[in-house]
This record gives sequence, C-alpha cells and structure tokens, in this order.
Amino acid sequence: MSKIYITTAIPYVNGAPHIGHALDYLLADVYARYQTARGNTVRFQAGTDEHGNKIYKKAEELGIPVQSYVDENSAKFREFIQKLGVEPTDFIRTTDETHEHRCQAIWQKLKDHIYLDSYEGWYCEGCERFVTDKEYEENSGTCPDHNKPYQKLKEENYYLRIADFKPQIEKAIKENALQILPEFRAKEVLQLLKDTPDVSISRPTSQLQWGIKVPGDDSQVMYVWIDALSNYITILGYPDQDISDYWPATAQFVGKDILRFHAIIWPAMLLALGLPLPKTIVSHGFVLADGQKMSKSIGNVVDPLEVLADKGLAAFRYFFLRHADTFADSDFTWEKYHAAYNNELANDLGNLVQRLANLCKKQDLSGLTNFQPAADPKYDALMSDFCFTKAFDYVWEKVAALNKEIDDKKPWELAKLPEKHDELISILEKFATDLLQTAHLLAPFLPEVATAITDIFTGASDTNSKIVPPATPLFPKDR
Repeated sequence: MSKIYITTAIPYVNGAPHIGHALDYLLADVYARYQTARGNTVRFQAGTDEHGNKIYKKAEELGIPVQSYVDENSAKFREFIQKLGVEPTDFIRTTDETHEHRCQAIWQKLKDHIYLDSYEGWYCEGCERFVTDKEYEENSGTCPDHNKPYQKLKEENYYLRIADFKPQIEKAIKENALQILPEFRAKEVLQLLKDTPDVSISRPTSQLQWGIKVPGDDSQVMYVWIDALSNYITILGYPDQDISDYWPATAQFVGKDILRFHAIIWPAMLLALGLPLPKTIVSHGFVLADGQKMSKSIGNVVDPLEVLADKGLAAFRYFFLRHADTFADSDFTWEKYHAAYNNELANDLGNLVQRLANLCKKQDLSGLTNFQPAADPKYDALMSDFCFTKAFDYVWEKVAALNKEIDDKKPWELAKLPEKHDELISILEKFATDLLQTAHLLAPFLPEVATAITDIFTGASDTNSKIVPPATPLFPKDR
C-alpha cells in the first residue's frame, strides 16, 4: 500500500469555472479513484488562487470588498467541483492565513537565489508575467491567450535565479526523473528552458497591493509564482511540518498553457528548497468549440454548467473523459455531445444493462453476491501511464463485446427450451459477471453508473437479493 499525492492547478477566481478547469478536476479524480481502488492512501488537492491585480480590479469594478469577492468566487469553484462528482481530500485558498505564513517562510528559504533588480519590458496582465522581446515580436505585440496588447513596464522587482537550476532541471527531464506527459511536451519544455530568463517574483506595492507582503520589504508584494505554486506543498504543511509522506507528488495535472511554469519555475523553486521534484506532470490540451479555441470575444465559450444541466453528470464525465483526449486538443459540439449520449451511453451501455437485467429477472436469478473483480493487466498499464482516454476506450470495447456475445448466443431463444434451462442460467450468470467486471473498470470514470450496475447485478438494489432491472432507464434517450 502506497501514499499517493495528486494535485490540480488552482484557478484564478476572477471568472466563472470553465471547461479547462473541469478537465483538470476530472483527470485527477479518475486517477485518485483508480489509486484508491487499488488500496492506496490518496491525498487529492484542489483550491483557488486569489491574489493579483486582475482579481483586485474586478472587485473594484463590482464595487465590493476584494475579500468578499474572492470568498464568493472560491465558493463557486468548490460547488463546481462537487457538481462534477470530484472528491478532493484537501482544498486550499491562497488567502488562507496558514498559506500566507508558509509562503513567507518559503521566501526566506529561497533567499540565496533571490536578487533585487530593475527591469523594463513587455508585460501581460492576463498572464501576470513579463514576456521576452522574442515573444513580443512573435506575437506582434499582442498576447495570443488574452487578445490584449502587451504593456511596457519599468519596475524594481525581486527575481528568482532560474539559471542556478537549469542543468538540474534539464537532467531530470531527460532522465525521466521528472516525467512530463505527453512526451512531446517534454521536448517543448527542454527547448523553452534554454531561453528562460530569471523570473520576477515580486511586484511593487504601487502596482500591486492585493497579495502577500515580501518578508523584510513592505514596498514589494509576492508575485503569483511563489504564492500560487507553493500551494502544492503549503497544503501539506511545508515548511512547518515534515511532508515526506506525500511529497514528491505522484502526479500534478495542469493545462498545456501553464506547463512551462510547472515544468521550469516550480522545479527551480523545489530545487532551491532542497525538495524532490514531482514524479509526473500530466499536461492536457484545450477543449475547442467547433474547431476554434473558446473565446469570449468570439462568443463561442461553452458553459460547463449548461452542459451538466443538459444530460446530467454521467453524460458530462463520459464525453469529456472519453471524447476529449487526455493529452491532445479536442473538439466539443452539441451534436457530438448528444450523439455520444444517445448512441453510446444510452444505446451501448444503458440498453445492455436493461436487457440483461430483464433476462435475469425472467429467470428469477439471484444477485452475484460473491463477485470479486479480476485483475486486468492491460487496463492497469494504461491507467498507470495516465492514458485515460485509451483505458476508457478499452472498457468500452468490453461493453461492445458483451453486446455482441448476447446477440450471438440469443439467450431469449434458449429460454423457450426447457431442456436448455441449465445452459441458459450458466450463460446469464457469465454475462452478469462480465458486466460486473466491466463496471469495476468503469468506476474511476463513471462512479455513479458503476455503482448502479453493481447494485443491480449483485442484488443489492432488491430486498430479496434478486437481479431486478432499474425502474427507469439509466440513460433515457432523446425523443
């Protein structure tokens, strides 16, 4: 039995939860459920990033105190996580007093690698970072992620000397001591690492007031990197407590747009603190809308709460865990979503459960109370390698195979022949066992559905421990 630590990127609370946040939570939740089912002890972190100018300005716009604003929005993210059926063990807010205290202690530990310097350059308020002249030119002076021109700023800031750790970071990535998935992203990070400058880790209070004060210098506030990235270890108690039971993290889930910070700045911080690097960083792609990146200016943003309300939680988890590739950009359209629900969830799985349960009921079969799931090496290999989409596809192959076997063996025909009764019972019990095994593999992806199937075919849903079909279909089809 192992101790597993899983993290998700903490979102800014200056806007509503979006599909990208949902991917972080869902992927981490699948891995957490899988590891828990294997008997491991899991800590699973989520949280909210609540400092910075974007948040401060948004609260000012709305005319409410900034703390009230972040309180309200942090609660929205907690509610969103719950609606996704995601169950983190730990939730952190960067405005937590303990987090602020621990960040200041971390700053002190980093002091040998921090220096004060003046800098003039191009800054993106949306990204909350300076960009190099090369990036400025490549993007024609406008941030591609936020569609806003870069600002020219001159400031005196504290810097973290990334150069001190480049050789160690490069070695860790090349030797897979710090595994970055998918593998092609690791190559991108190595290329970025070569040109990564020392990073600004503070802002003057004249420019930023809503943040954690730099120890010993009230004229400066900590910048997002020390504040936000540190959450992964402050939530474990660092530096006040020994965190070696759960650190290094087994897996950190992030979007591809923030991979560079997690694969370069974060490792530099950890090396400076004398802490081991995370074992794996899993970087997922974007969800596109009709082939385009979602954007408020284009007006094609898909609201995850609207999608959840349309067909329920199982449909949401099914689509975004099977039809949104774990590692690549994927496309969402309402047509694809409804087709996946009707043709796959309702038809392939829902119909399978209904007709098999009906066949069992007609034969007055008792539930398989002694069912024990079998090991599945191929499934375990895919899940251990974070290939969740492929693992889900593998489970769905079993759904398709069971449907085909039922069609081929035609148990309803055997039911007409009294002399074939024993053979019929044996076949139905075999089908029920196969479906229970499939539900076991399905559990990390669709936990509520897996539980419903298990209850039906173990007899737990009936007072007489009989196999009884659900009163209503698991997935009612569109009419």
